Amino acid sequence: MTSTIPAAVARAAHVFGSAPALGGLTWAGLSGQVRRVARALIAGGLRPGDRLALWAPNSAEWVLTTLGTSWAGATLVPVNTRFTAVEAREVVERSGARGLVVVGPFLGTDRLAELRATGASLPDLVVSIPAGWDDFLASGDTVPEEEADARAAAVTPDDVADILFTSGTTGRSKGVMSAHRQSLAVAAAWAGIAGLGPDDRYLVVNPFFNSFGLKAGILSCLVSGAKIVPQAVFDVARAMELIAAERITVLPGPPTLYTSLMDHPEAGRHDLSSLRLAVTGAAVVPPALVERMRKELGAEVLTAYGLTEAVVATMCRPGDDAATVAGTCGRAAAGFEVRVDPPHGEVLLRGPNTMLGYLDDPDATARAIDARGWLHTGDVGRLDEHGYLTITDRLKDMYICGGFNVYPAEVERALARLPQVAESAVIGVPDQRLGEVGRAFVVCRPGQTLTEAEVIDFCRGRLAGYKVPRGVALRSELPHNASGKVLKYLLRAEAADG
Repeated sequence: MTSTIPAAVARAAHVFGSAPALGGLTWAGLSGQVRRVARALIAGGLRPGDRLALWAPNSAEWVLTTLGTSWAGATLVPVNTRFTAVEAREVVERSGARGLVVVGPFLGTDRLAELRATGASLPDLVVSIPAGWDDFLASGDTVPEEEADARAAAVTPDDVADILFTSGTTGRSKGVMSAHRQSLAVAAAWAGIAGLGPDDRYLVVNPFFNSFGLKAGILSCLVSGAKIVPQAVFDVARAMELIAAERITVLPGPPTLYTSLMDHPEAGRHDLSSLRLAVTGAAVVPPALVERMRKELGAEVLTAYGLTEAVVATMCRPGDDAATVAGTCGRAAAGFEVRVDPPHGEVLLRGPNTMLGYLDDPDATARAIDARGWLHTGDVGRLDEHGYLTITDRLKDMYICGGFNVYPAEVERALARLPQVAESAVIGVPDQRLGEVGRAFVVCRPGQTLTEAEVIDFCRGRLAGYKVPRGVALRSELPHNASGKVLKYLLRAEAADG
C-alpha cells in the first residue's frame, strides 16, 4: 500500500489505467491532469510545505486541486462551503494559506467578493473556478514536468497532507492535522470494508471539505480504482438521474438522504437497481429504515462512526443483521482500538490514524490525546460482547444538524455580539428531518428587547446555515449552578416537555 498521496496517484494510473476515474477522465488521464495542476500551483509560487485553502462545492476541479496540491508538496486546507465569509476568513488567515482556490458565484453567493469585503488578507495566488480554471492550468506550462515530479517524489508519509478545521467546544475552530500515511490508511480501510473496486461508481454527496467526503470519498476511490461522481449540492431528482445514468453502485449519506430518495414521488421512474452499498450514520437509524433500504434499494446497508480527529473509527461489516446495523456503529476499523472509559462511559480511540494534533494549539491537543495515546472523543457509548459500539450520548454539548456537527459554544459566542443579549444558551432538540436543530435560550440586557426573528436573522449573517438556531426562547433568566454554569440539562428537559 502506498503511503503518500502522490504515490497513490501514480499507482492508480499504473494499476487502474484505462478504468473510468472522474468525468470523462480515466485514472491515467486523471494523473496527467493532477500533474498539470501541480505545475500551475508551482508557477503561482506555492512551495513545499505551503498551505492551499480550497473553498468550493464538490466538483472535478475540487478533486484535481486536492491531488495536485499534494503532488506539488503542499498541504490542503478545505473550507466549509456553508461558512460565511467571516468564518472562511478565519480559516484562511489562521492556516497561513499561501494560495486560495474558490468557486465563482454559486447559489447566489459570490464568495470571493464577500471574503474581500471582510478585509481579509488574501494570498497572492487566488484562482476562481470554473471561470479562471483554464488560464490557471495554462500558467503551469512554463514549469517543467520534472520539477513537479521531483516535488511529488520528495513528499514523505509523515508530511501533513491536510488540515481540516472543525469547531471546538470553546467555540474556536481547530485545525485537525493528518499525515499522508494516515489519510490514505483510513481511506484504504473504508474501501476494503466497502469492497470498493474499479467496477464501482461512487456518488459522493458528502461534502469534500468534510473528512468523510475527502477521505472515505476521494481517497477511497483513489486507492481502489472506483469512479468518483461528485454532486455539488444534494438534489433528490438529480441524484436519481445520476444513479440511473451513471449506474451508481455506492452511495453513502445521512439517513434523510435515503428517505428522500425512496419517498420522492418520481422514485419509480428511475432505475436505481445498480446500487449495491449504502453507508450511513451521524444520526439514529431505525431498524425499519435499514430493512426498507435493503428491500427498496436492493443495497447492503452499513453504519459507521468517526470524527475529524480519527475519520473512520468503527464500521459495520457486510452481512451484519438489520438490528446490528441500526443499533450500533459497528466494530473497530482502520487499526483503531476502542474502549469505553468509566465512570461516564466516554468513548476513547487509539490507533495509527489518530490526528497528528491541532494546528498551533498544543494545549488543545494535549487535552484531546492523553499521554497513552488515547483520543478522548467526548461521546458516551457502550461496547457489546462482540466489540460493536453504540453511541448513547455526548459529554460535550455538540449536536448534529443534517449530518453536520454544531457546537453550541460557537453559536453562543456569536449571540454575545448582539448588543441586546446579556446571556444565552444553545441546545440541540430533535427534528424529524434534520435529526437535531438548535434552540437558543436568550436573556436580554435590562431595558432591551428582542424578537425571535431578530435573533435568527442576526445569526444568519454570521454563521453557516446549519448552525443557525431554528427556535428562540426569550427568558428573564437561565438556570445556573453554584459556580455560575448554565444547567443545560434543565433546558433539555424543558424542551422535551414542551
